[in-house]
Amino acid sequence: MKKLFFLYILFLSTTVLFSQNNTQLVFEKANNLYKEGKYQEAVKLYQEIEATDAVSSALYYNLGNAYYKLNSVANTIYYYEKALLLDPLNTDVKNNLAFAKRMTIDRIEALPQTFLQRLNANYLQKLSYNQWALIAVICSFIAAILFLLFYASSISIKKRVYFLTSMFSFVLLIATTTIAYNQYQIKQSKKYAIVFASKTTVKNAPTINSDEVFELHEGTKVTVLDAVDDWKKIKLADGKIGWITANDIKMLTNN
Repeated sequence: MKKLFFLYILFLSTTVLFSQNNTQLVFEKANNLYKEGKYQEAVKLYQEIEATDAVSSALYYNLGNAYYKLNSVANTIYYYEKALLLDPLNTDVKNNLAFAKRMTIDRIEALPQTFLQRLNANYLQKLSYNQWALIAVICSFIAAILFLLFYASSISIKKRVYFLTSMFSFVLLIATTTIAYNQYQIKQSKKYAIVFASKTTVKNAPTINSDEVFELHEGTKVTVLDAVDDWKKIKLADGKIGWITANDIKMLTNN
């Protein structure tokens, strides 16, 4: 029985290792095709990796680059945005996304942000909720170690230092845990999508005969608020709200 279990574990390990090696080989082949200017062929191989769920920020970034070379506005922005979701601090993706947005037709001015909104966008969202959670775990370890040192120390000055630093670490623990939770809630509640239709009309109600309120073009990023049948209720950065057919947009996340 133990021998069969060992063989099973060995089989699983070998399968996973082979899969990882195969994915890396396909990724490198796709990169070589990109360097040779064979962008369509590179896209096909990148998408083969995407279909296996072996996704990464680098994969999405390269897909965005390949689609940029193919002048596919919606796909370019879509994959750059996907790359940023996995790695919010990637400056290369941010810079390329800024260039890609110049290819879009719609010029949407964002509403002025409050102080807390600016703080969240400019600083807190620089890290993902997983990264904030990791910082919280590190703070908990530091706080525990410092408290143990405080408890074990017999020198009054050291006890005071250990106590104050452990309390400071505990405050940081609470703060980072709160931030991680808030960022998680934001990610779960905010649903973004990219317009893929070259041109589409946004209605004031989820029916084909309702009035048109504005037009959108490919590459525009929208926030999805609700869904009714084959319609999505969307909101733009400037505050405009309307209904768009679901087939005209592509969700950035599956939540």
